[in-house]
Amino acid sequence: MTEGAGRSDGFDEHEAGKGPRERVEREEHWEREEKERPGKEHETSYEGKDRGPAGSEGGDSDVGDVGDARGSGDGGFGAGGGGGSGGSAGVGQPSRIPTPRSSVEDTGLPLPAPAPLVLEHRVLKSLLGAWALAACSGEETAAVEEHLGECGACADEALRLRGAVGLLHPPESLDLDPALRTRVLESCLERRPPRIPVPEWAAPYDAETARLDALLQDIADAEWHAPVRLRWFEDDGPVSRRTTVAGVIAHLLSVDGLVGVALGLDDPLGGAAARVRAGAEAAAAAEGPDPAVPEAATPTGRTEAYWRASHFPPTRAVRAPWREQSHHLVRTVAFAGGGSGRLAVSYGGFALPLRDSMLDRAFECWVHAGDIADAVDYPYEPPAPRHLHRMIDLAARMLPMSLAERRRAGRAAPASRHLVAAGAPGRSLRLEIEGAGGGEWLIPLDSPAAVASAEHEVAHVALDGVEFCRLAAGHVSPEEAAAGQVGDREAIRDVLFAAAALSRM
Repeated sequence: MTEGAGRSDGFDEHEAGKGPRERVEREEHWEREEKERPGKEHETSYEGKDRGPAGSEGGDSDVGDVGDARGSGDGGFGAGGGGGSGGSAGVGQPSRIPTPRSSVEDTGLPLPAPAPLVLEHRVLKSLLGAWALAACSGEETAAVEEHLGECGACADEALRLRGAVGLLHPPESLDLDPALRTRVLESCLERRPPRIPVPEWAAPYDAETARLDALLQDIADAEWHAPVRLRWFEDDGPVSRRTTVAGVIAHLLSVDGLVGVALGLDDPLGGAAARVRAGAEAAAAAEGPDPAVPEAATPTGRTEAYWRASHFPPTRAVRAPWREQSHHLVRTVAFAGGGSGRLAVSYGGFALPLRDSMLDRAFECWVHAGDIADAVDYPYEPPAPRHLHRMIDLAARMLPMSLAERRRAGRAAPASRHLVAAGAPGRSLRLEIEGAGGGEWLIPLDSPAAVASAEHEVAHVALDGVEFCRLAAGHVSPEEAAAGQVGDREAIRDVLFAAAALSRM
């Protein structure tokens, strides 16, 4: 049987109705495809040759060959590539489509380490500047750092370059300075003239309440319940009282109310104030002509009364009445004019003129603002130098009275050895305050009525301004106060303890 006859017999049912010419063209087209297919060099053409290893010429094997050719040409499934229905040709032959290559990551094996970069000494030395600026590649960085462990000269040069880079690029935080708001506020308060001039002796209170209010607006709700320990000095020893940030503001509200009552404003204690006054009057009537000072009339008693009258512990809601009261105080003294400074403000056991009382309230506002800032980790600066100087001046003027009170209580050396008539010069101590807001004051030692005199100076004490204020606030003990001392040691001790006795809750 010829090849043409074999194909004709094998494809009668598929090519019925087609002429001989069309069949010949179709066979020639298949032959060209078989010759062009890669990996089929072992196959023969359709000229009657065997395609499979066991095939023979003629007839039936040709039909199988054609079937194999069509099968492998249609897709090449399986290992041998023969997807057709005839014969076994292609078994064991390589696949036409190569299998995917496996990567090292898919095998789970470690990646091969890159070969280390080998550079000459002169090249490594030239890279030191780029290394100091962190501008080298990973390979260059490894090579330079390995070299620095072997070459002392390059190691020294690298240290110098890294230090120079630190000077050129100082580390700076991207966060805003926490004290920026305070500085801006202080600058505004200094430059903006008020519509109604505030007396100079009330300006420190105006500034300190504004600074504290700025701090309170910056803290979160939860920080209003942060624990704060109020500290002061009493009976030659430190005393403390635990409260919260909101409790401190309630304390300031209660004590500032003493000034408000003196000016005719509403008492923030409300009904509790009436009970406090009634208790004070009853105690005074029971004591006779020289009654002791009732605790309920003191700043401490007012604070305790306010805390007891609150159904719940103070919260951030206490800020609004405190700030409103501070505005009313400043506005009232501004309208009243400078003459109102002589108005007496009672503190229970003593009284101060309004001008000194406003300084006292400014001082306590600053001190307790520092307590709050420490509790919530907030930066807080001392007052402006001119305001700080006024506060120090008030404390220095109150020292002779505090010293006399301690003598009456037997806690200071008696002045019987140095009796001085009222208005006459007597022994004096020179108090030198250094730093911003500082100055010098002569403190009479024998009597508050005596006149301080440089000719009778027996001792000299020097302290930093902020340190002296911390001593007067009871935040540092007299023994721990960093003071330069010259002269009468007993007089120096008495004055330092008298300064600490100025403190109260």
